[in-house]
Amino acid sequence: MDHKELLLRDQNDTSLSDWRVKEKIALELLQVVGGLRFDKDIELMLFRRSIYDCCPSEVLNNHKHSKNYVDEPIQIQTSLAIAKSIANIENIGSARIDLGKLVTEWDTQKADYTSIDDFVHKKLTNLIGVQADQEGKDVILYGFGRIGRLAARRIINLTGKGQQLRLKAIVIRPKMKDRKVEAEKRASLLRSDSVHGEFRGTIDVSDDGNELIVNGNRIRLIFAKSPSEVDYTVYGINNALLIDNTGVWRNKEELSIHLRPGVSQVMLTAPAGDIPNIVHGVNQNDLDVEKTPIFCAASCTTNAIVPIIKVVDEKYGIERGHIETIHAYTNDQNLLDNFHKKPRRGRGAATNMVLTTTGAAKAVAKVLPHLAGKLSGNAVRVPTPDVSLAIMSLTLKNKTTREELISLLREACFHGNLVEQIHFSNSTEYVSSNAVGMTTTSVLDAPSTIVDDNGMNVTIYAWYDNEFGYTCQVVRLAKHASNVRRYAYY
Repeated sequence: MDHKELLLRDQNDTSLSDWRVKEKIALELLQVVGGLRFDKDIELMLFRRSIYDCCPSEVLNNHKHSKNYVDEPIQIQTSLAIAKSIANIENIGSARIDLGKLVTEWDTQKADYTSIDDFVHKKLTNLIGVQADQEGKDVILYGFGRIGRLAARRIINLTGKGQQLRLKAIVIRPKMKDRKVEAEKRASLLRSDSVHGEFRGTIDVSDDGNELIVNGNRIRLIFAKSPSEVDYTVYGINNALLIDNTGVWRNKEELSIHLRPGVSQVMLTAPAGDIPNIVHGVNQNDLDVEKTPIFCAASCTTNAIVPIIKVVDEKYGIERGHIETIHAYTNDQNLLDNFHKKPRRGRGAATNMVLTTTGAAKAVAKVLPHLAGKLSGNAVRVPTPDVSLAIMSLTLKNKTTREELISLLREACFHGNLVEQIHFSNSTEYVSSNAVGMTTTSVLDAPSTIVDDNGMNVTIYAWYDNEFGYTCQVVRLAKHASNVRRYAYY
């Protein structure tokens, strides 16, 4: 073996050895993350991506790709040191903490602190000594389709000690005479999803078919043809928030039928005309939960575009604009050509691009009233099962540059009140499937941003998981309305 071959072999051995060391550190980090989750009800994130369900190589990959969000990639050694420091705080309250943000701040501010422990204590001052002893809120899912099943997954994954949302029941319109067989089929759809993959946990069906047992959560299956048939107190449910994801009832009068014994609040997972349309992160504080028991989480597209529009409008002002959404097909469309009451939607979803309408542009005014009449919108349904693209063409009141606009939106992704809503990508290889499973409402595609030479006309592209990203917004709003939201450090 010549000198060159020996050198290459040594380099390969060294690289593999270094990787194994990093994997061990990542594994130790995962152990700390698990301990914090179960012992202190603290969930550690990495640039808003969950760490808990990752394997060591995934954790390392997320660290590597942190360079897409910050100037320099963060180091696994620093993440572990900060996580350990958090774990060593005895009187720390329950929270969701973005480890990526803490590591980035430590890397740039370490000269101002005597140690990592000093840094962590001062950054998390508002969390230390605050113990959340809240009882949690009972939740009922009315309907168990695409959004209903994803909401079940999300709520269960965030159950923690049970001091937040507690999924107690799912109401289903019966499809089969044999309830046990139907329950098994429903459980199978929850367990395996063609878009979102396998549920990482255990799902069992009770012998009588009346319960799903999911990661220890006993969830009652209530078979009913109408909300008026159900008394929820019979099932030990009280003061619950009911999330209607059927879309059957779309106004205050119709949704009021859900205010049955055991239910105190009703949320619709669709836009509605005569009840508050809430986009969490933007106008949730306008919702008076004591006086307004019926409200909605607007639409997936509204949730995707409103946070970005808000940031741009506050900085530059928006004179007018047009929103075009390239939208994944939905259950409302036909798989093959067949009758549909709406224009064009009768044509097969899997074989056509279908030009249709969207109320998202007008819905912006329900959240940001001063923009009423300034935005128009349309949609094209395309043959993909999930993830859509919003194209926002805006005329501004004040000039900007491409660099300034991207910097503004990048800042909003990592600081302020919209970090849960807007994600940032500077990758020129980003495509729709990359956004599957994103917890934010949208992913800003920075390289595609266009600013005309006059500095007044801009075009912004944002990907959004119209199923899971929207569902995460529904759950955030549910926590807010239920007053069970944990402290967050993002």
